[in-house]
Amino acid sequence: MSNSSGPGTGHTDPYLSAIMSERRQLIGVAYRLLGSLADAEDVVQETYARWYAMTPQQQDAIESPGAWLTKVASRICLDVLGSARVRRESYVGEWLPEPLPGHAEWIDARPDAGPVDPADRVTLDESVNMAFLVILDSMTPAERVAFILHDVFRYPFAEVAEIVGRTPAACRQLASSARRRVDTSRVNVTREPRRAALVRDFKQAWEAKDIDALIGLLAPDATAIGDGGGLVAAAPRPVEGSEQIARYLVELLVRASGLTILEHTVNAQPGLTARLDGVTVAVFALDVAGGRITRIWAVRNPEKLRPWTTRETHSTFGHVTARPDASS
Repeated sequence: MSNSSGPGTGHTDPYLSAIMSERRQLIGVAYRLLGSLADAEDVVQETYARWYAMTPQQQDAIESPGAWLTKVASRICLDVLGSARVRRESYVGEWLPEPLPGHAEWIDARPDAGPVDPADRVTLDESVNMAFLVILDSMTPAERVAFILHDVFRYPFAEVAEIVGRTPAACRQLASSARRRVDTSRVNVTREPRRAALVRDFKQAWEAKDIDALIGLLAPDATAIGDGGGLVAAAPRPVEGSEQIARYLVELLVRASGLTILEHTVNAQPGLTARLDGVTVAVFALDVAGGRITRIWAVRNPEKLRPWTTRETHSTFGHVTARPDASS
């Protein structure tokens, strides 16, 4: 193959189309591993920098550039996850994953993705909802990487082992441990049509400042968590109980004159956004079970709302695909 070169050198890069076509896949993997689109984009940029730091001969020796890019990106994510735990110690208030706008189709697997391994209990769609990302954040970095790459993207444990730096058997145990965390946290998921209706009813009751209606839509033991990152005001600790949450939300609407509540898809599920003077100032992801809203995650940190400040409301992920087989 002819010599390759990085962007801006004036020479034709025979790999450019192939490696750039992997960008959406890489961001999809990195977002699920890190819970931050900004960090995911940084990881992908660093991954490409490492590719172009190699000589043409080194690039030619790589049989599958796509597999190489995924392996490098995952290893970088593993390092970022380790340092993130240190950064969280100085984070002001509650930390939540970065919410994503858009519809479910941007994370659907292709129809030709192949048979699903029986161990794959998580769909690509489910793997970006806020409840799932919050569970992932409770895992160790190695658990999270092993679980996402195998159970979600169906990478064989032999390949996961190369990334994590452990044996395939150890990675199998890591994924199993992570899977138990997910299974323990799961409840009966409300079907999508009813979920959307509940969120719409909740929005209308909130706009009407109807505390009783809000209480009726919330589970008695519901929890609301806000993330302001110390940059904007947010509840310093979780608000618990349907009545407490209802009164808190109504008080918030009374104080914030001119606040507009809108229905929006948040991490592939029905959610809400709040706008003030045309600017999105909060994104609300909601979890539903038993016909009521059980959890509300309110992201107010402006650094996490960057994807919501543009006109485009769809995710940049495109169609992220899972590996056809992860039986090993």
